[in-house]
Amino acid sequence: MVDEQPLLSSLIDEFLVRAQSPDYWWQVGIIAAAIALAWLGRRALLGFLARNAPAAPGTALEVLSELASRLVFPATLGLACQVSAAVLMRLELPHGAIATVAVVALAFAGIRLLIELLKRGLRPGPLLVASEHAIAWVLSLLVAVYVLGWLGPITAALDGIALPLGPTRFSLLDALRIIATLLAFLIVAAWLGALATRGIMTSSDISIGLRVGVAKVVRLLLLVLAALLALNAVGIDLAGLAIFGGALGIGLGFGLQRIAANFVSGFILIADRSIRQGDVITVGERFGVVRELRARYVVVRDRDGVDTLIPNENLINSEVVNWSYGDRAIRLKLPLRISYRDDPRTALRLLLEAARRHPRVLQDPAPASRVISFGDSGFDLELRFWIMDPEDGIFNVRSDLHLEIWDLFQQAGIRIPRPQRELHLRDGWNLSPGPPDTPAPGPSAR
Repeated sequence: MVDEQPLLSSLIDEFLVRAQSPDYWWQVGIIAAAIALAWLGRRALLGFLARNAPAAPGTALEVLSELASRLVFPATLGLACQVSAAVLMRLELPHGAIATVAVVALAFAGIRLLIELLKRGLRPGPLLVASEHAIAWVLSLLVAVYVLGWLGPITAALDGIALPLGPTRFSLLDALRIIATLLAFLIVAAWLGALATRGIMTSSDISIGLRVGVAKVVRLLLLVLAALLALNAVGIDLAGLAIFGGALGIGLGFGLQRIAANFVSGFILIADRSIRQGDVITVGERFGVVRELRARYVVVRDRDGVDTLIPNENLINSEVVNWSYGDRAIRLKLPLRISYRDDPRTALRLLLEAARRHPRVLQDPAPASRVISFGDSGFDLELRFWIMDPEDGIFNVRSDLHLEIWDLFQQAGIRIPRPQRELHLRDGWNLSPGPPDTPAPGPSAR
């Protein structure tokens, strides 16, 4: 039985054996030259971008500069070593060390590229951090396994664990290939979707609601296309998958009717532009600003800062008051009552004066004051005025005007009447107090 040496000792022994060969040092020199070339190339490219095209934050040039700073060095090193290894192999010279460095450098560039695409395809959060760490560890482990020469035995062992499915066999290696291919395609699709979303959302030719809808449709189509391409790349028959997917879709359709209805309602809201981001709406007892249009619900923030998630289906099937649908300017009415002893013309003038003093009341259209009716205890008046910013609140404007009107009425001596009734007595009614009640006689004593 052959004694197994520790891995570190075997690697040191192999290095000492190779270090005695002049061919090994030729390869080390070529690797050093490739490292210098990669460093100079990265420095030259970054200097060129900084001098000739300063990148604004969030632009495509800024993304290109950041990718260049992370990818140019390992990619250039890998390509230089790969070309050198190909030339040495053509000349039938030793090239194993150079080929190993080429694989490691290109793999490192691929890891960085996937992580950068992932950062731009997912929102910042725990999922993004966990995905970055998982991809980096898995790919680094694969590179280490390849460099150590263990990749062949491990893949053979994984391929040996198989499940027969009729005339075909499905191994654990096939499952890992499908998962890896699918993840790679989905990461690229998420990155392309993020780029498309950024371009669509910065467009000023279409409304904000339509921009949100188009961005969501584009991202969904890219993800579906990526999944289909990934399955086709690993050799899965899409025709059979379509039949299975149709049957599965029918089954899920019955169980997920409400969810599907919310998704469809969301696209309807975006398409007909009846509710847009930034609109001020009232749904039942809820009043607030539409903060976000999602595929399944709408986020409405009220004046207390509380976000309410309203399903899209509710907005389609119920009555919704959109205060800013056609025009953001809305008219408010403020009813009040004054005593019959006061002059209504003076009161109407003071109402207009109070409205003109408020900074949120529009002067065009101008506010108006009207006598509505003769009430039970006084004149019924009404102040009508327009505001442009209902998202900043409606009741606060009314409260301010009530206080201003009260001050003006107090200065002018105009009174707010209490409810009162007049009692008319006909002749013959006697309001004088009657004789005191006499107690009923008690039982006679015997």
